[in-house]
Amino acid sequence: MGKVVVFGSFVVDLMARSPHLPVPGETVKGSMFKMGPGGKGFNQCVAAHKAGADVVMVTKLGKDSFANVATDTMDELRMPKDGLFFTEETETGIALILVDENTSQNEIIIVPGACNTITDAEVDSIEERIKESEYVLLQLEVNQDANERVVDMVNRYGCKVIVNTAPYSQISDEFLSKVYMVTPNEVEAEELTGVHVEDLESAHKAAEYFYEKGVEKVIITLGSRGVFVSSDGKEEIVPAFKVDAVDTTGAGDAFNGGLLAALSKGKDIWEAVRFANGLAALSVQKLGTTPSMPKLEEIEAFLEEHK
Repeated sequence: MGKVVVFGSFVVDLMARSPHLPVPGETVKGSMFKMGPGGKGFNQCVAAHKAGADVVMVTKLGKDSFANVATDTMDELRMPKDGLFFTEETETGIALILVDENTSQNEIIIVPGACNTITDAEVDSIEERIKESEYVLLQLEVNQDANERVVDMVNRYGCKVIVNTAPYSQISDEFLSKVYMVTPNEVEAEELTGVHVEDLESAHKAAEYFYEKGVEKVIITLGSRGVFVSSDGKEEIVPAFKVDAVDTTGAGDAFNGGLLAALSKGKDIWEAVRFANGLAALSVQKLGTTPSMPKLEEIEAFLEEHK
């Protein structure tokens, strides 16, 4: 099993559920509030760790009480903490999450805080871990200059960069040219490529955009319709597992963490996507993001049941 790194965000999730999502100017009485660990990077790392990956989380926290939410969770899950940076100059990031309890739809505002201030020196300090890693997973929730420095370092040592292009922001062609695999959802794929992705044909067009930029493999998640996979000339939409979703907030992160874990164990891309689909299907049946990530034995049992 290869070592892997998740380089990305940690924020504290502040989640409220209500009968419907408010329109501008409206106050809605909620039915529930929950605070817990989150951030795309952290969610993906927890998913990978619980799925059995040898993974290190690299992120940056403020020196405040919200930082304890990260460190306490990592202690509880026995995750290594040697990839954490701290600053007194800004606060730990937060995400305000509103969830419609009837439809499971959500609206999210993210204030990245400390994880948006990762310095060149901090990136350089993780060089040894990068050097021995097989895959490094990034998102677009931290300062992009840090992502770019990581990608340059990863390419120097021959490991592979996976970029989950979320939340959408513009990225340069030069950055994409150094990326092994991208994993946008259909909305991010359209924002990046200009192609409205709804079926195999349109997904193929979007994949062509990434290939022209130098990306080697393309995965586009399509929600309940499944996952488009394009690899070595083969393209297919792998169907999603049918489950009753309670909270879809962390589904994309569950998928990406599962994908990383499966690839680190030597599974091919098709097996890895099925494994990631199973992990995501289990996660949406529970509330929250990090707390909803299933353990390896749960994923294996689910996949066995749904052969």
